[in-house]
Amino acid sequence: MSNGKSITHEIWLVRHGETEWSRSGQHTSRTDLPLTPQGEERARRVGKLLDGRKFALVLSSPMRRALDTCRLAGFTPGISEDLHEWDYGQYEGLTTAQIQQTAPGWTIWTAPPKGGETIEQVSARAERIVARALQADGDVALFGHGHMLRILGARWVDASPNWGRALALATGSVSVLGWEHDWRVIRLWSQVA
Repeated sequence: MSNGKSITHEIWLVRHGETEWSRSGQHTSRTDLPLTPQGEERARRVGKLLDGRKFALVLSSPMRRALDTCRLAGFTPGISEDLHEWDYGQYEGLTTAQIQQTAPGWTIWTAPPKGGETIEQVSARAERIVARALQADGDVALFGHGHMLRILGARWVDASPNWGRALALATGSVSVLGWEHDWRVIRLWSQVA
């Protein structure tokens, strides 16, 4: 997607470090879990990867796992409710295999979770974050969650939010959204320090 004006700054996406539920594959949106010791270590490594980089804007989801990752990486974030993870509704805390026992073939990419957000609602939040990042006067760092950041990456390149299913994202990883000429591109994806 052409931006219509010359912007050269990048958006750095950081997925929070490991939690007990991210390790087990349980869907985690509103449950406010702490990082595991391994998650804390990965967050510190993110800090080393970003060492010396200046950001005009640093935002985090309000969830502890994202905030702690940001702080352990050496940054003080502003809070953005739009960076919350996809609301999994009644599927909160369940693995995909558990959900498929009552909803055969279900994935987050093929059907909305019962009582949770639709992909269109998550996409609208991602687009608000992109708009806010484009207003910054330099590079932006966003600390958040797997599914939300995958949709944000898809929307950055003007792809369907469902395209996020092709963007696997490791815990404690860094991705970079940038530009080639006037076109939005994914410059780096799921780099683990």
